[in-house]
Amino acid sequence: MLTSLTLWGQKDIYESTRFDELSTDHKTLAIIPFFTNLDLKENLTKTELVRLEELEGKAVQNALETYFGRGKKRKKFSVDFQNIENTNALLAQNKIDYSNIDTFTINELSDILGVDGIISGNLDLNILLSRGVPAKMSFIDYLLGDANYGRIGIKISDGKTGKLLWKYENEITKKSGRNTTDLIDKMMKKMTRRFPYDKERQKNKKRA
Repeated sequence: MLTSLTLWGQKDIYESTRFDELSTDHKTLAIIPFFTNLDLKENLTKTELVRLEELEGKAVQNALETYFGRGKKRKKFSVDFQNIENTNALLAQNKIDYSNIDTFTINELSDILGVDGIISGNLDLNILLSRGVPAKMSFIDYLLGDANYGRIGIKISDGKTGKLLWKYENEITKKSGRNTTDLIDKMMKKMTRRFPYDKERQKNKKRA
């Protein structure tokens, strides 16, 4: 797989060498709930843990939709993003929920949702990020970015082929953001020119 991926700037961002070829006709992408793994200190029942994992996964889905659809930002991208209410409704109509969505292929999900590609990802957390990071922190912790809360990975896959087109991974610390929405907003702003559907980035690639 490494031969078909190009490293961009840092080891946490990958883009397929076939991205331009496979994404030429992309018009709409769907954002599905992120797969979450929670490692909390509290003693929770399996049912409660799964419920919280689903909430965290949907919080990222919601935060990404908010970022992509916010005001002027929407005009910066070469694709549209399906309303997550429609996404989740279509999934429910096809008896797909958080507990079984991972049993469906990218091709199947894209066909069901009527989109050209899927934005998905993984979230590993030791806190409930949607509720906000712990308020107590030392000045040294802030400067060093200590207190690792986990890791997030975002993937974009082509609907027709199911191929991985782009992937970004990053650690989540106290400096990453106050909550899920803040995390996504800061993270996406930092990699604006590296997001593959950014219009300005695509223009620069064509010039090169």
